[in-house]
Amino acid sequence: MTVGQIPSVAERPRPATRTGGRAHSADLPRTSITARRQRAFYLFTSPWIIGFLLLTVGPMAYALWLSFTTFDGISPHWRYVGLGNYRELLSDPVTWDSLGRTGVFAITSVPLSIIAGLGLAVLVNRPLKARGLWRTLLYLPAVVPPVGAGLIFKQLFNRDSGATNGILHIFGIDAVAWLDDPYARYVILMAVLWGAGNIMIISLAGLQDVPRELHEAARLDGASAWRTFRSITVPLLSPVLLFQCVTGMIASVQTILPLLIAADATPKGVTAIPQSNYMYMMHVFAQYFALGRYGYASALLWVLFVLILIATGLIFKATSGVVFYNVDPEAKK
Repeated sequence: MTVGQIPSVAERPRPATRTGGRAHSADLPRTSITARRQRAFYLFTSPWIIGFLLLTVGPMAYALWLSFTTFDGISPHWRYVGLGNYRELLSDPVTWDSLGRTGVFAITSVPLSIIAGLGLAVLVNRPLKARGLWRTLLYLPAVVPPVGAGLIFKQLFNRDSGATNGILHIFGIDAVAWLDDPYARYVILMAVLWGAGNIMIISLAGLQDVPRELHEAARLDGASAWRTFRSITVPLLSPVLLFQCVTGMIASVQTILPLLIAADATPKGVTAIPQSNYMYMMHVFAQYFALGRYGYASALLWVLFVLILIATGLIFKATSGVVFYNVDPEAKK
């Protein structure tokens, strides 16, 4: 073959690029690459999807079906009553009283928890000695299991052997029945505030994300520390505060474990709850396990679910003009 017969580089056939016996992804059609990526996505998310369908959607659908029946969990003699359970709960004064107590508890505990957590975050964000140790100590109560926290407060405020009444006795003050009305509600509120370390950690992360240049500029302009905190720090922390408000509201209306642990059991095995602590979830618990009214209790839970959705929507609507985002959440990408 002469030099003139040698094909040029452009005319030579390109060998297929292979990796492990397969054609390189650059040689595959774009639709094939997209399909592979979709298959990989669903493969990796399938455990969560299956768990969500079986452990969340399935039980919710089952509870919705139960809410239309008189099923008691044991007897096969149940019947379909349609909206009968919902009509009954709307006319039940106990339901409305427990819902009102839950609302008051949420309105009280959520702001106090956010203020306490934010105050602790501001404190440990300062250049203190052993700052890491202080952060750890203030966060430790948040990692205590709810059962342990409930037992701790039950022992602290026990009328006969509690440390609180022991301290009062030193000052000549008579013992107080902290776990009875009207003081029981304050014990539960203190138990909730005791775990403000979770809010502290989230608020601390938000504080460290605030640009220092803004604080320095405000200081040069003569702004006080309070004015800087109110006009710069809080607006930049508003998305974090909104998140804590929504999640705190959802958690507060579902409070039940501290109420159960702080109560005393009667000889009949039914938990005796002080009237001030008989909240909505305690009413649901009583219907489920004390009275065996699975259908009615399921209706109560579905009403609570709808109320949480409405309350969340109202919170987002009310804060739409005061929450500051560095990036517009509704901006099109």
